[in-house]
Amino acid sequence: MTTNQPSRFPAYAKSYLMIAPFFILFGIFTLGPMLYGIAISFTKWNGINSPTFVGLNNYATVIDSPRFAKAFSNLLLYVAITVPFGITLAFCVALVVNRFKGLTAHFFRSAYFLPTVIPLFLTAVIWRWLLTPDFGLINMGLTLVRLPQPNWLGDPPYMIPALVMADAWRATGFNMVIFLAGMKNIPNEYYEAATIDGANAFAKIRFIMMPALGSVFLLVIVNAVISALQVFDLPWLMTNSSFSGYGGPLQGMLFPVMDVMGRGFGGRRFGEASAIAAILFLVILTITIIQLAIRRRWREL
Repeated sequence: MTTNQPSRFPAYAKSYLMIAPFFILFGIFTLGPMLYGIAISFTKWNGINSPTFVGLNNYATVIDSPRFAKAFSNLLLYVAITVPFGITLAFCVALVVNRFKGLTAHFFRSAYFLPTVIPLFLTAVIWRWLLTPDFGLINMGLTLVRLPQPNWLGDPPYMIPALVMADAWRATGFNMVIFLAGMKNIPNEYYEAATIDGANAFAKIRFIMMPALGSVFLLVIVNAVISALQVFDLPWLMTNSSFSGYGGPLQGMLFPVMDVMGRGFGGRRFGEASAIAAILFLVILTITIIQLAIRRRWREL
């Protein structure tokens, strides 16, 4: 006769063992370097000699720097434009694609999603060509309608709008897929009942679809804001930046992460670079906490 021996480990121990590798790798490659960077932000270090503790001097230096102020003012303007524009565009594209069925739907989903998987370097090359003042397709189109042809990547007032267009082209497909997934989960009975009540297409979108997609909108907004706050690679490539010169003419496309790279690897002022990174981390963390609190409140309503 055999008896069932109680397990030596609790039932949830296996679950912890399954996720342990993730947390180990996260601690080694993410949390550890993050804490080390925060520690470096309180020191003066050129990457070669031993770090010298300087307290909050690095934070005072970067906050008083005109370059830091320019980077964050550009960032705020960029976030204020690209987040609502990109989300609105993705939602409108999802509305159109959602009307198609079968192979047509697959074709348009693939076509709009394609820019998301294109390498960023190629995206920058494409948009540098499109935005070329003399023979770029965008300025050629403006010429046809008798509008002025700006120097998109050379005139500071137009540089952030140029980046917004390029980023929207790249990110619309990803956000479109998220919206489409939410739209597919809305029961058709809601639309049928609205049709019986005489609701038009706009009323169905306004009073059925958008409330049902509330959590989806919040997810997309959180992702878009975090991504926009960390913008680096696309403006760096579009302006042909280097560690010795970055941000474009008159720093019209300068952002905090670019300043981190320039001060750290270009100027070997790793303490100042780490201070900027720590400030940006606190900004992102604060905004994320606020957005998650709004999301939690939304679910409770």
